[in-house]
Amino acid sequence: MNAHAEPLVLLERADGVALLRLNRPQRHNSLVPELLQALLGALDEIEADSSIRAAVLTHAGPNFSTGGDVAAFAEQGDGIAKYAARLLALLNRSILRLAALRCPVVAAVEGWLTGGSLGLVLACDIAVLAHDARVAPFYTVVGFSPDGGWTAMLPQIVGTPRARAWQLNNTIVAAPEAAAHGIAAALAAPGSAEADAIALARGIAAKVPGSVAHTRALLRWDADALAAALERERAAFVAQVATAETAAGMRRFLAGRARE
Repeated sequence: MNAHAEPLVLLERADGVALLRLNRPQRHNSLVPELLQALLGALDEIEADSSIRAAVLTHAGPNFSTGGDVAAFAEQGDGIAKYAARLLALLNRSILRLAALRCPVVAAVEGWLTGGSLGLVLACDIAVLAHDARVAPFYTVVGFSPDGGWTAMLPQIVGTPRARAWQLNNTIVAAPEAAAHGIAAALAAPGSAEADAIALARGIAAKVPGSVAHTRALLRWDADALAAALERERAAFVAQVATAETAAGMRRFLAGRARE
């Protein structure tokens, strides 16, 4: 990214609420190391600002995030395993940081939510999905191993049999079904997820701080168990990503995208 490029994560503050916006819309906010580093930096800013009582994780463009940037993986050549190890380390740090953040976080999701980006949403306290949003893994299509909490977090929310079926079949899950199974706490009209998330965040920010803090602490993911499960995902991903079948899967996937 050159010095004159737009930041990959935008941070705004207003009335005690921070707005975190993934800002790589030309690539559907797909995950690359630079974006995740920017996200971690913004989360550090929020953690250090005691005036922020709640935060909203949202996005620029029509899609929340399409997970790891397949084209960026394909460009790595013999360095793909090293790149994957770095990317997933940053993704796991981002998930753990969101889950442990000092203030509540509400996710606002429009469009596609796929691959490892799901973990960013699951780590938030509440998620709002637009009615026409869609959640999908794409691992068994591209040839990757699951990351971003698809095995470390999702089974605890939707149940292991359903999580297994969604991933093995590459099921595209519509927002109402995702909400019915606990991925989201609320549905919004298309185009309104961010506004609804901000309203929820402001409502939480107005509640009694100590009560909010204790509620979140008692319901928080077990940090050690989650870190260990995410690390298992990272190790499996790195082992799979350098295989010939994954290289072939990426080529098929990118060729299909080029025809769209």
